[in-house]
Amino acid sequence: MISLAGRDILHSWGKFVFTGVGLGLLIGVTLIMAGVYRGMIDDGKALLDNSGAELWVVQQDTLGPYAESSSINDDVYRRILAVPGVAQAANVTYLTMQVRKDEADVRAMVVGIANGAPGTLGWPPYLVSGRQITRGHYEAVADIASGFRLGDRLGIRRNEYTVVGLTRRMVSSGGDPMVFIPLKDAQAAQFLKDNDAILQARRRTEANPAFNRPSVPGLLDAVIASQSTNVSVNAVLVTIRPGHQPEDVAESIRRWQRLTAHTRTEMESILVGKLIATSARQIGMFLAILAIVSAAIVAFIIYTLTMDKIREIAVLKLIGTRNRTIAAMIMQQAVALGLIGFAVGKISASFAAPLFPKHTLLMPLDSLMGFLAVIAICMMASVVAIRMALKVDPAEAIGG
Repeated sequence: MISLAGRDILHSWGKFVFTGVGLGLLIGVTLIMAGVYRGMIDDGKALLDNSGAELWVVQQDTLGPYAESSSINDDVYRRILAVPGVAQAANVTYLTMQVRKDEADVRAMVVGIANGAPGTLGWPPYLVSGRQITRGHYEAVADIASGFRLGDRLGIRRNEYTVVGLTRRMVSSGGDPMVFIPLKDAQAAQFLKDNDAILQARRRTEANPAFNRPSVPGLLDAVIASQSTNVSVNAVLVTIRPGHQPEDVAESIRRWQRLTAHTRTEMESILVGKLIATSARQIGMFLAILAIVSAAIVAFIIYTLTMDKIREIAVLKLIGTRNRTIAAMIMQQAVALGLIGFAVGKISASFAAPLFPKHTLLMPLDSLMGFLAVIAICMMASVVAIRMALKVDPAEAIGG
């Protein structure tokens, strides 16, 4: 009696296979959605790993530099270097913007890196081609995902930069490729006002009678100078000396420097709990909806297949077939449908994942959990058809 399910599937294999393929595409979308979520987490961890930092020192009471805006003086790193347990400290700025190339533009995170050599905190840890930045201005290293090539001229604010190196997997928490430029250039791009804004600010300042009083000589020049210069950065990246704990050094910085210092664990919590939280909830809702739709499809097709063979089920009952055998036949068909669907979904997801613009990471554990979920959904979806089959009157085999 175990072969009943297989014989019935062969009898209507076309409908069964096409339904399995349709279900498989739906399962493939589900696996892709889970992969997008995993990719977002992986991007966040890659962002932290590639910075080379163990502590992120930012403006007091902020979740910067990735989840919130942060602005601190660029001489703070000298004070950080004097904190016991600090091995290295380097300034860095982050600015997400549209980077121009000819008539097109690419959304990227522009990173301002401090002067130094390869290995300096904030620098791209490796290149796939070209070289690192060696000049103080107008050179850039870009992630290969940006589509830029060596020698390309990029427009960032008012200046142009030549791409001298290409790196890989240097992305923001949102998956935007990074473009590295010298720190001074990044400060000018992020903090300095353009010429028109400075001119208008000077006119407003000159029009304010308070600055024309004899009691404040030189104040006008000081205000104008402050509007045209800036010495801010978003964060200071810090590494810890051996034998010291990051938590202890971070607490010392918070207490004595009046700044906020985030450890690696805290930064991961911020990225996942703050930046990715909304996207995670959206993906979770999509997964729940897809699971419900998948269950409905399986229930419908199994119910339809069962309705098509009411007379055959009545005959089985008439010859003495037990109810559990009939129930097992229907459940085996549902499980077989799930197996076909999962196989198609897994294959389609594996081929489609590299084509997505966002980093999509298919984890074996997610596939295993997805497989178990598909089988469970198919078994539950077959209950309606089983209940209907068990109510069939054997007399229908004679009266039909």
